[in-house]
Amino acid sequence: MNRSIAFALALVGCAPALAALDIGEPAPAFVTQAAMGGKVYKFSLSEALAKGPVVVYFFPAAFSSGCSIEAHTFAEAIDKFQALKTTVIGVSGDNIETLTKFSVQECQSKFPVGSDDTKKIMASYDAAMSLLPEYANRISYLISPDGKVIYQYKSLNPYNHVNKVLGALQEWQKNQAAK
Repeated sequence: MNRSIAFALALVGCAPALAALDIGEPAPAFVTQAAMGGKVYKFSLSEALAKGPVVVYFFPAAFSSGCSIEAHTFAEAIDKFQALKTTVIGVSGDNIETLTKFSVQECQSKFPVGSDDTKKIMASYDAAMSLLPEYANRISYLISPDGKVIYQYKSLNPYNHVNKVLGALQEWQKNQAAK
C-alpha cells in the first residue's frame, strides 16, 4: 500500500465514523462473488442465515497489514465459530481476483471473503470509511438467523474483532438456550 493511502487510513482512525447499523436492525440481504480456498462461488447471506448466525466483517484492503492480521485471527478461531454453527465472511471492496489469492494466503482457506467492488454492500451496512469511501471501515456484524443485527464492533485495530464477536455470539447463544 502506498504511503499516502496508509497515511489517509491512519487519519481515518481519528475522523468521525459513519454510523453503523444498530442492534436489532435488519441486516441488508446481499449476494456477492466470494472466494474460499482459491475457489470462487456465489455467497448469499440469506442462504447462510438459514444455517445459523453469520458474522459479516468488513475490512479495508486485502494484503494490508491490519487486514492480514484480522484474517489470520479469524482463521485461527474458525473452529470456535463453526462449533457454534456460525458462518464467517469477510467483505472488502477488492476485486475477486485479489480476494481469491487472499482467501488462500491470509484466510488460510478456512472462511470466505466476498468482493464488494461496487461498494453497494458497504453502503447498505454503513461500513464505508468517511474520508475514503472506496474502502470499507473495519467493522464486524453478528447477525442472528432471523436476519437481525445482534452485535456490532467497529475499530481499526484488527486484534479485538474476533474476541469481541465470539464473546457476543457465546452470550447470545447462552440467552437462546435459556429461553
